[in-house]
Amino acid sequence: MNLIKKIKNWEEWPFAVLYAPLAPVWVYYMIRSRTVWFFTPSNPKITFGGLIGEPKREMHELLPAQYISKYFNVVPGTSAEEVLEMMKSKGLNFPVFAKPEIGEQGVLVKKIDNEEQLRFYHSKMTFEYFIEDSVTYPMEVSLFYYRYPWEQKGHITGFLHKIPLQITGDGKRTLLELIQSDTKAKKYLDRLKKKHADQLNVILREREVYKLSNMGNHNQGAHFVDLKDEIDDTLVTMLDEISLSINDFFYGRYDILCSGVEELKKRQKFAILEYNGCGAEPNHIYDTGYTLREAYAEILKHWKQLFIISRYNHRQGIAYWPFMKGWRFVRESKQYMKQLRVIDQLIPF
Repeated sequence: MNLIKKIKNWEEWPFAVLYAPLAPVWVYYMIRSRTVWFFTPSNPKITFGGLIGEPKREMHELLPAQYISKYFNVVPGTSAEEVLEMMKSKGLNFPVFAKPEIGEQGVLVKKIDNEEQLRFYHSKMTFEYFIEDSVTYPMEVSLFYYRYPWEQKGHITGFLHKIPLQITGDGKRTLLELIQSDTKAKKYLDRLKKKHADQLNVILREREVYKLSNMGNHNQGAHFVDLKDEIDDTLVTMLDEISLSINDFFYGRYDILCSGVEELKKRQKFAILEYNGCGAEPNHIYDTGYTLREAYAEILKHWKQLFIISRYNHRQGIAYWPFMKGWRFVRESKQYMKQLRVIDQLIPF
């Protein structure tokens, strides 16, 4: 019975299983382009077009400064005292967020509440990372956007409110009992027990909301609310202006913290968390009522736009990555992410 349930619930399938039936279409675009890495010209200023392995510094330096939070990079060999001094010079106070300079799926993204946690994170992190101001806007949204390079106006294909994994108290059960009884939360039981070890026996008040995660990632249990009815020319114009100012963001997803949708449309009280390039999923297929057939149709529609944009940019002189360069990059990126996941298991908060 559980197996049948898992098969029917396609949203929980592993990434490789979900995308495997679509692989022939991806291969078709390789053949059409006569290169394996046909997507690399899609966002010319982002490494590998943003499929994998793009540095966050690269993205932050391209985005308009007024739309991003304060941050700084920490390179291996820097002492914890130097990191604390850099925080001071940047005017950053706890809490802050620490993130790998290159990362994915929320791996090693941690909210740092105090100096002790920062020192612990720093002692375990053997790769470059960056410290970012903790923006307190209550709403995280993502907008999938693409623009043909020969046009001034783009398109928003998805708009989501991303709600990190949370649980509501009933005044009777402990946090652990609530997690064990929640359909989504119990899938991450081992990780949550480690993260919330000092709170597991606490009985939450009735209707008290407890955040189990700070991440708006689908693979970390976040719930998505469809905001497609809020897509309008105001939002499109806003992303057009940001993307045109960079002049090379053509395909990807903006993740934004804001005070609310109306404030975002007025360009008030918001901060761009990151821009995900051509590796970004059209994540509006999750939690929003898509059937598997509809989800596949949506993915293929986006891949077609990616191919069109990449081929056009190539014809304008943006070179595809050579095969061996791309092959080495993919191999090294996978090895790097494997190491990050090992470190992630060492950090309980």
